[in-house]
Amino acid sequence: MSIEAIDLNLLHVLHLVLTERSVAGAARRLHVTPSAVSNALARLRDLLDDPIVTRKGRGIVPTPRAAELAPAIARALHDLDVALFAARFDPATCTRTFTLAVADAGQLTYVPHIARRMTAELPRARLRVVGIDSLVSLGDLAAPEVDVHIGIPGRGPGIHHEPLLTEHTVLIARDRHPATRARLTGKALASLRHVRVEMVPGRAFRDPVADSYKRAGVEREVVLSVPTFTAAAAVVAATDLVATVPASFARAYGPRFDVRALAGPIPARRISLSLSWHERTHQEAASIAFRTLIKQAMAQFGEDKEGPDLRGS
Repeated sequence: MSIEAIDLNLLHVLHLVLTERSVAGAARRLHVTPSAVSNALARLRDLLDDPIVTRKGRGIVPTPRAAELAPAIARALHDLDVALFAARFDPATCTRTFTLAVADAGQLTYVPHIARRMTAELPRARLRVVGIDSLVSLGDLAAPEVDVHIGIPGRGPGIHHEPLLTEHTVLIARDRHPATRARLTGKALASLRHVRVEMVPGRAFRDPVADSYKRAGVEREVVLSVPTFTAAAAVVAATDLVATVPASFARAYGPRFDVRALAGPIPARRISLSLSWHERTHQEAASIAFRTLIKQAMAQFGEDKEGPDLRGS
């Protein structure tokens, strides 16, 4: 079989079905009936000799063959869209929805500045923000659901990234924690009990904070794991537990949680944040404008070279 034997409209239908995880959702976007979408899927099943999708609860899930095809179809449709319409891009009239993946600390610290710049430069566009757990579940940057990611540089085929800034981590405790009374000693540091931020529970991601403590020869006792820095700060504020968070988050929101950074021989970590995106949007005019906007919004944060003293927070 060759490409000439396939009605390319069927690939568009498949792309929307896989994106929406719903026949009805794809039908709404195509302005056709669900039965028309089902008929298109039936034709694809015959052509590809594969079930394509199976039902799960109220939704559907792709077969391994469909999951394999999804990124290639998304890239092909996107490239065709760019070739046909890129020259028509106008920031003032762009109505696209851009999706940004960033951890909750960045959602609180960086997203307000990005949103303010968007209202000025892309006034009719929409911004959707998702967490790192959603980035993973949606298929990472290779899938069509997420446009850019702010965080640790992306990896994998077709991933581009550009450095944004570097900052430090700090160890926070509640304002009246016994450890805030004086500079920590190594023995006092080893006695602390920690909250760990695990943004994608159940996934075997490297824990860089644990690595920092291990290199310093300090055993870190983790007694609680939470999915967000916000939850970690809330727990710290209510207990004698401590947590490692980005300095910018502690600076901006430490007073609201009534937490402060501890001083002493604390294993610090430098966080190198990058803007990452996939090859499928690398040359698209709208995506370039969106990435430029993010870089400009983030430029004001500069580089945290000293690891600021937040004990007065």
